[in-house]
Amino acid sequence: MKEERFSKLGFILSGLGMAIGTGNIWRFPRVITQNGGGAFIIPWLIFLFIWCLPLLAIEIAIGRNFRKGVLSSFKEGMGERYTWLGAFVAWVSTAILFYYSVVVGWCIKYILATIFNYKELSNSQSFWLSFTSGYQPLLFNALSLLIGGLVIIAGVSSGIEKVNKILIPSLFIILIGGVIRSFTLPGAIKGFDFLFSPNFSLLKDYNVWLNALSQAAWSTGAGWGLILTYAVYMSKREDTIFTASTITFGDYSASILAGMTVVPTLFYVLGLNEKALSDILKKSNQGLTFISIPSLFQKLPMGQIALLIFFVALFFAAFTSLLSLIELPTRILIDAGLSRRKAVIFVLIVSFIAGIPSAISMKFFNNQDWTWGVALIVSGFFFSLFVIKFGTEKFRKELIEKTSKIKLGRFFDIVVKYLIPFQFTVLLIWWFYQSVKWEKWSRVFGEYSLLSVVLQWLIFGFIFFLFNKILSEKVAK
Repeated sequence: MKEERFSKLGFILSGLGMAIGTGNIWRFPRVITQNGGGAFIIPWLIFLFIWCLPLLAIEIAIGRNFRKGVLSSFKEGMGERYTWLGAFVAWVSTAILFYYSVVVGWCIKYILATIFNYKELSNSQSFWLSFTSGYQPLLFNALSLLIGGLVIIAGVSSGIEKVNKILIPSLFIILIGGVIRSFTLPGAIKGFDFLFSPNFSLLKDYNVWLNALSQAAWSTGAGWGLILTYAVYMSKREDTIFTASTITFGDYSASILAGMTVVPTLFYVLGLNEKALSDILKKSNQGLTFISIPSLFQKLPMGQIALLIFFVALFFAAFTSLLSLIELPTRILIDAGLSRRKAVIFVLIVSFIAGIPSAISMKFFNNQDWTWGVALIVSGFFFSLFVIKFGTEKFRKELIEKTSKIKLGRFFDIVVKYLIPFQFTVLLIWWFYQSVKWEKWSRVFGEYSLLSVVLQWLIFGFIFFLFNKILSEKVAK
């Protein structure tokens, strides 16, 4: 049976679906507001070229050329003894799947609540606590996995591509509509001024640069192994640089549109009340999204419709990312010899069971979000090691430039050999420094403790290293 392939447009839209997620809709508006608005955009754009774009191009080149999932690609590209590196990359994204499906379930719940229980959302804090402390998150998690699993079982062209061809254009239409709506709000122009009038003195603050790199690394999905998995199904004739650039700039555009929707709305509702704005932005991503925004939107004209559109957009972004998270372990199991149907069923069962703690405990959810969210920077670093081991110039010429009109030249070599490892080191140290400030570092079961994060990394990394030979034998040759 001939394996399915993405069409050119289908791959780009599916790649955008992978990249555009909750990080664009709920994280970017918060982070840009906390870091000086327009000043933040400058370093954020710089990191597009020295982190996001190179790593996406690397992943696409690997998936397109090796035609295998993450484990098999690392095995063939680096050698059998490095299979465990691919296993760690795959595990990080799979661990994210376990709690990300919970978030998709939250989106479904809040869409329904906005339609049928809008008045109850006026007391958003109470509604959120009541919802998350009960059994409903388990049910909505199961629903999100079931819907996602049905799409993945349908296959690449009939499932993933078809859904992304509908949801991604719809998402951009919603975001553009949100921007137009923001322009009509009295006083909201102050929010646009804040977003696009940079205070260049803030560029002296290293925290602005580190937050920009953090947002870039988290938002685009670069280095997660997800676009590599999709690239297995793309045509070998496609232009790698053009495709990676389209996905990267599309992801960044979605973030800007989300910022232009949310930030001016905050300025309209709160005016110039900087303390109120600061208090809201100090909240976690889920606190801002599921507590503050439902309360604030009650003050908007036609607030119910605006809130419904917001949660529909968030669901579209989250769900299309969920599809790529399910496909990654599914592809690995297909490489190991399972049929697509059996692989998906196995992934769904494991994901639901492993997601139970995150669904019933916000403390556990926060720990997993921090642990494996930070680990994504390690995954990105492993991809740079892949290219270095393969041969940086050889990789560039044979796997990227052979099908690309744009020639990267030695700039690519410098980015892979020096800039990505440097960014990895600096960002990792900064994140660890942040966690030490939040919580005592030696708490084994702390939410954000350094020891908790490192222990989980070491445990799974050691397991994969120990069973490297078995993993190498299990994946397809």
